[in-house]
Amino acid sequence: MKCLEALNYADPTPIQEQAIPVALEGRDIVGLAQTGTGKTAAFTLPTISRLAQDIPKSKKRQIRALIISPTRELAAQIHDTVKRFTTRVPLRSAIIVGGVSYHKQKHALQHGVDILVGTPGRLIDMIDQGVVDLSTVETIILDEADQMLDIGFLPAIRSIMEILPTERQTMLFSATMPKEIRKLTHEHLNDPFEISVIPKTKTADKVEQKVVTVEKPQKIEAICDVLNIHADEQAVVFTRTKHGADKVAKRLSVSDIRAAAIHGNKSHNQRERALQDFRKGKVRVLVATDIAARGIDVPGVGLVVNFDLPEVPEAYVHRIGRTARAGESGIAISLVSTEELGLLGDIQRLIKIDIPAEDLEGEPVELDVPSSSGAKRPYKRRGGGGGGGRRRPRGSDGNHRKGPSKPRNRADGDQGGDRRSEGKKPFRKRNNESSGEREGNRPFRKRNTEGSGEREGKRPFRERSNRSGDGEKKPFRKRNRNDAKGQKRGDGNANARHQQKDAKPKRRKRKANG
Repeated sequence: MKCLEALNYADPTPIQEQAIPVALEGRDIVGLAQTGTGKTAAFTLPTISRLAQDIPKSKKRQIRALIISPTRELAAQIHDTVKRFTTRVPLRSAIIVGGVSYHKQKHALQHGVDILVGTPGRLIDMIDQGVVDLSTVETIILDEADQMLDIGFLPAIRSIMEILPTERQTMLFSATMPKEIRKLTHEHLNDPFEISVIPKTKTADKVEQKVVTVEKPQKIEAICDVLNIHADEQAVVFTRTKHGADKVAKRLSVSDIRAAAIHGNKSHNQRERALQDFRKGKVRVLVATDIAARGIDVPGVGLVVNFDLPEVPEAYVHRIGRTARAGESGIAISLVSTEELGLLGDIQRLIKIDIPAEDLEGEPVELDVPSSSGAKRPYKRRGGGGGGGRRRPRGSDGNHRKGPSKPRNRADGDQGGDRRSEGKKPFRKRNNESSGEREGNRPFRKRNTEGSGEREGKRPFRERSNRSGDGEKKPFRKRNRNDAKGQKRGDGNANARHQQKDAKPKRRKRKANG
């Protein structure tokens, strides 16, 4: 309690008020709550309290609590929270995430830990190497389970759950509950207690949302204007791609706006350095992708700008959740181009709010938001192989027609009477004169057979250049076999070449000094 008082924890949030008593009883929990509602304290406080009741006396500790999160930033924040809560409790904790050297993490695990925080990928690597032993785990916590599903960590989570002891406490927290996560709870949780603190509105009530209509080439200048208007606020800018995040950060730096980029291509140290500079105020704007949408927990963020709208509507909720935390207010501005109106429609249907829109000059604008989904349709494979699927039935003439082909009237002079009636271009008439032996067809091409009586009707022999005027062949050119022995065409004298090759260079004698 003294530790909580020092950290200014006085009144519990709704998720903490419902989850902590049930977790202290040792029951499994499925918690549905948005980011920024105090979920981290809801599962760390009861876990630390239970582990503190039975602290082992041996120097080397065994892993008794395992906390898995989808991103490095979120794992680092959970580990920092655990360390703050265990300042007066003799419990050890460690973190294992990707992008950090194996040796440092192995060295931390060799001394033994009670609470281990990690990401699924690095955790699987450590298990395969025999560094991590999960046979003594008493409590496992899956935080942001729906995001782990989106990233593709669900198979790794299943393999980890199969290694754990059967008698354990399992707590799963998520912002949404897809079918795959619901199936995971049925497979690995024992009669879980379900807690839901999802509000009626998907977004925070104290977030002022706004849409600014701007075409894509003008977004860079528009975001500079928005940040200059809100010059007193720390801001988080979200882009759809990693390249876009770097591009926006460089452009803001050119405009004398201190900015740093954070995305998946950055190393762990670079991402941690950017977050630390943002927390300390050295950097005013943090440009990030959706990978950091749930991993940025920085108090005092007053502005969130969506440079690109997300393709998944739920990501919009997590993005603007970076502001208006801990009961404070915030602003969320989205730069929307004409191509993104469909994505805006998906977001408004999800949050059940019509976001007000305005132009760059601040005048209200009415948007024609399409009713259909703006997301891309999944690609459907065509049947068959290279033929492009099922073939159409052929007609009697071999063309792709369902019925028999109509005969073409070419006997009389009118070559295209039937085609004119069908609105088609008539066939081209051919000149069949002087071709009585081939009626209705093109005549044979006349060939010049003069001077070739022995080859009547055929092309005469071509005169060769090696024949003399009287028809005799030219004699072969004589070669000197002694000089050309073993040589190839285009080479010089072979014997001379071999002699030069075999000849050794003469060494020059050094003159004696003095």
